[in-house]
Amino acid sequence: MTTPTPPRAATKRHESTVHGRTLVDDYFWLRERDNPEVLSYLEAENAYAAEVMADTAELQQQLYRELRGRIKEDDDSVPVRRDDYFYYTRTVEGGQYPLYCRKHGSLDAPEELLLDQNALAAGQPYCRIGAFKVSPNHQLLAYSLDTSGAENYTIYVKDLASGELLADAIPNTYYGVEWANDNQTLFYNVLDAAMRPYKLLRHTLGSDPSADALVYHEADEAFFLWLGRTRSQRYIVMTLTSESTSEIHVADANNPSEFRVIEPRQPGHEYHIEHHDERFFIVSNAEAQNFRVLTAPVSDPRQANWSVWLEHRPAVYVDDIDAFRDFIVVYEREQGLQHIRICRPDGALVRYVAFPEPVYTFEAGPNAEWNSSTLRFTYTSLITPSSVVDYGMDDGSWSVRKQQEIPSGYNPALYQSERIFASAPDGTQVPISLVYRRDLPRDGSSPALLVGYGSYGFSFDPAFSTNAQSLLERGFVYAIAHIRGGSELGREWYDNGKLMHKQNTFSDFIASAEHLIKEGYTSSERLAILGGSAGGLLMGAVTNQRPDLFKAVVAKVPFVDVINTMLDPTLPLTVIEYEQWGNPNEPAAFEYIRAYSPYDNVAAQDYPNILATAGLNDPRVSYWEPAKWVAKLRTLKTDDNLLLLKTNTAAGHGGASGRFDYLEEIAFEYAFILKTLGVI
Repeated sequence: MTTPTPPRAATKRHESTVHGRTLVDDYFWLRERDNPEVLSYLEAENAYAAEVMADTAELQQQLYRELRGRIKEDDDSVPVRRDDYFYYTRTVEGGQYPLYCRKHGSLDAPEELLLDQNALAAGQPYCRIGAFKVSPNHQLLAYSLDTSGAENYTIYVKDLASGELLADAIPNTYYGVEWANDNQTLFYNVLDAAMRPYKLLRHTLGSDPSADALVYHEADEAFFLWLGRTRSQRYIVMTLTSESTSEIHVADANNPSEFRVIEPRQPGHEYHIEHHDERFFIVSNAEAQNFRVLTAPVSDPRQANWSVWLEHRPAVYVDDIDAFRDFIVVYEREQGLQHIRICRPDGALVRYVAFPEPVYTFEAGPNAEWNSSTLRFTYTSLITPSSVVDYGMDDGSWSVRKQQEIPSGYNPALYQSERIFASAPDGTQVPISLVYRRDLPRDGSSPALLVGYGSYGFSFDPAFSTNAQSLLERGFVYAIAHIRGGSELGREWYDNGKLMHKQNTFSDFIASAEHLIKEGYTSSERLAILGGSAGGLLMGAVTNQRPDLFKAVVAKVPFVDVINTMLDPTLPLTVIEYEQWGNPNEPAAFEYIRAYSPYDNVAAQDYPNILATAGLNDPRVSYWEPAKWVAKLRTLKTDDNLLLLKTNTAAGHGGASGRFDYLEEIAFEYAFILKTLGVI
């Protein structure tokens, strides 16, 4: 069999000068999206990847069948009550997308189909619903649609009685859509040229969207404008956020003629709110690194009038808060574990939810009803499929409304999960969550997949994955490195993995891999790693720094061209993320970022087997970042290991939108891992 010849991107010298230093970028030209030569190169890489992986075609089909076999194709979500209606989604056998439905009065009532996403997706290579907001009187539906993956949505309004669309189509919107209580007024956010949600507009049904009133314009390029609504239905909430600062405005949903600020922005002050009767509950980091809860009168909610409701506790990180008529729910983290604290609005009768496993994950909601004594959340662990739980806030009752079904079968008794700790170079103990078959040999012979993220304060919590079962069933260890840059261990954990501390993220991950090897879970010849987006930056950085430690790397839509991206303020996310990575226009930040930026540190050395993926329409990590990275690796690397680039030309950051199309992408990635680790 002839070995396929990998494509080679042409080198076209591009020079720029930063802080007196000349930067040479031979693949800068790959940014020219409309250049036929660029598209030809991406197509050649796709063809090469397909040819190299042709010997896994049967394996990919087998994996796809396994992945799909774990999905109950004909399924319903647990209905969510709002007033006298019960809203839910359901999927049908063979359907790529959900149907949005409701029943009126009781769960025995006839079904009303609100939206069939399969019909919307007909003839489209991509289809994603952004906003889905039913009007307060339940007669109208405002939803938004993206058919390219670029996250640029068009809002449509549907009359739920007639089933007809109104003429009110509003383009260039982001995810925020909220109704006023008059059922005639819509608020929404729109995007600037850099894909930043920066304006809040007001639309009256029946009017020309081009004449919609501008409510607010956020001129600071470091801030995004978001839109929400309190559970009490009394306030529409506009939140302005940078990576380290927030400012919140509210408007009376009954008379939303004016938005008033809760507390003007102050550098480094982050806060968010919930409403309860005549008070706002405020989660704030003012004088509280891990956040605390305060209250303020609705009549005058300035910070001068804030009162402490829940004191700052250095060991407890306050994630979020929910307000119900008779209960306040605080979501916390302590020693890396999530907790739910429930009490009365006056702070009395504190109760913590008792969870059945020592390591677990929950996700709150949906909880639409203000007057409810039931808290809904989804509970899961590395060995327990997702369960929708209705928890009695007054009596502590635990009712599982639905547990994820796995039609092809699953036996949790076969698996063991645990949390272990690796020592980072500075002595910090880094948690690792892992799951494996109970009969796993601890002699280093087992294959393993280590995943991580470590950015934006995002906590990578240990949840059940039907997809990962295809690896576990083949004897893999599946491990999550809870590295600095996330918030698993509080705000300090996040702060120590960003800006001039970013190297900790990479060192923590390397230490996690070394610990798995040292403890006999796997070996470097049997270890694969995977991360996406900022987790793809992680993949690129650790692969440059310790290429000997890993056998295979999957970098999904990886943010690997950090210096060039952060020097271009016209790109989405650049300016707002100066507070995440640093501003390379400043010499010290430039030098620090350049020391780890994966594209800038590709060297003439041996590398592991690498699969990089991209989305041609990706607004978050431009397709050219993985394309340039792979092109440079092809030129400099000194080994014969596989190096593949796979670009989805009809999608964006999240890959394929259809639930079965997405599984084809997972099957390809898993086949790559199995092939390069020699498991097949």
